[in-house]
Amino acid sequence: MISISLSEIQTNYKIIKAKNIQVELLSQPIKYYRHGWQSWSLAAWTDIKPLPIQKPAIFHPLQIDVEYAYETNPHGSWLGAVEFADGKILLLGALSLDTHVYQVQNQLEGRSEAEEAEWFIMLGDENQVFSEYTNQLKKRFGHVEKNHVPRVWCSWYSLYTMIDEEILFKTFDALGDLPFEVLQVDDGWQKNIGDWYTNGKFPSGMKALADKIKSTNRRAGLWLAPLIASESSKLFNEHKDWFLKDERGRFVSAGFNWGEYLFALDTTHPDVRGWLVALMKQVRAWGFDYFKLDFLYAGALKGKRYHDMPREVAYRECLKLMYEAMGENAFFLTCGTPILPAIGVCDAIRIGPDVSHEWENYRNEVLLYNPSTPGTKNAVRTVVNRLWLKDLVHIDPDVEYFVSKENTLEEEHKIQLQDLALICDFKATSDLPQWMTPDEREQVRKFLLAEPKVKQLSRYVYQLDERVVDFSSAVALPDEPKGLTKLWGNFLGWLGDFPSVLHVFKWLDDNRVKKIRKSL
Repeated sequence: MISISLSEIQTNYKIIKAKNIQVELLSQPIKYYRHGWQSWSLAAWTDIKPLPIQKPAIFHPLQIDVEYAYETNPHGSWLGAVEFADGKILLLGALSLDTHVYQVQNQLEGRSEAEEAEWFIMLGDENQVFSEYTNQLKKRFGHVEKNHVPRVWCSWYSLYTMIDEEILFKTFDALGDLPFEVLQVDDGWQKNIGDWYTNGKFPSGMKALADKIKSTNRRAGLWLAPLIASESSKLFNEHKDWFLKDERGRFVSAGFNWGEYLFALDTTHPDVRGWLVALMKQVRAWGFDYFKLDFLYAGALKGKRYHDMPREVAYRECLKLMYEAMGENAFFLTCGTPILPAIGVCDAIRIGPDVSHEWENYRNEVLLYNPSTPGTKNAVRTVVNRLWLKDLVHIDPDVEYFVSKENTLEEEHKIQLQDLALICDFKATSDLPQWMTPDEREQVRKFLLAEPKVKQLSRYVYQLDERVVDFSSAVALPDEPKGLTKLWGNFLGWLGDFPSVLHVFKWLDDNRVKKIRKSL
């Protein structure tokens, strides 16, 4: 362990090689910057205190880095920062993978899961400190600049898995001359999670679907989750030797979703690598060249691999492999991805949890104290606190809403999402043209074509042309539940660890979407 005193750090930065490092603080900080592991994990400036453990635990593998789920010290993946009373920021950030930063009493500590790491240390103004850190990351991880960020329509937030050939063809036609550049088909086209071929809802096949999109003079986009498989999938049942196991020989959990347990592919296995390359080439052969790959955290879960190497290094190599297999001019959006390993080996990164038609869900965000669940406030909070990544990679804040149908968001919250997308320069919506009023349709058109001049005024305040926007209302975490509220939350968290209970919630959600689908 190498120890550094804050008195040794002046206006310039230091880079030190060490497996573990400590930086001694000379005064008590007032805020800590927590940086979550993957797209959906919390990133926020918080008070210097432990946060409640996210519930339910069954979701830990797909929402946070499960290895640190019960860590009580303020902590985060690859970097951490503290704010002092005078406004100065001390940042300790890794320039290597498989690293974690903690605040332990009067110290910032950086620890490597692998070998010796490079550590960046700097004290100064917030923008200056993060800007220099991104410069150093760019030198080591690279920066992909070959692709323009397209304006995207995707199927997920209106239709979810209830898509089929008929409704998508109808929707593509109804979009008319709205200036989208990509029409992206999301979850619901595949046979199963892990079995990436068409189900019976698409009788004409995937090539016909891509051809339909391209007939509208737009690029065809497709969603996949190639690094996981459900317990019922053909892939898992026929190739169990392809999946990660722990030291006791049990399959490593990649979480629970779609009403099933998920498992993680070992991306170092030669047969898995060959399968992934073939899958990417197949998608491109169908005619899709915009790839949204999701649930990618599975490639960096801890487990015994065919080739023994640090888990995030193995994941980064997998991203490179898939990106190359996508072929020339493909656009690669990573989602549910560990952040640093994806820099330089993809075009764009989702940097927050899913938005939703709700601003805040009381059950998920207050009772369960889970800031990684879908919700617009959760998304805005984490995205705003990750805008410093924009100099490294295209950043995706998720979709924006315009329609009032099937949406409970207040107008101010829709505008907040839209403003955040303008700052990120990544514009997308799932709003169905069948639902749009003439006024809403023109709002979408104006938004997609907008190119405001963006200037940051303070941590959460930006200027877009002559208009000032403030995200402060979204960044605070809920108060920690106490008393009966805490007991009720703990009970719900316990219930949520039972698959049978989650099946009930899935059934309710599916029925709601089915009613929406029937109304079209």
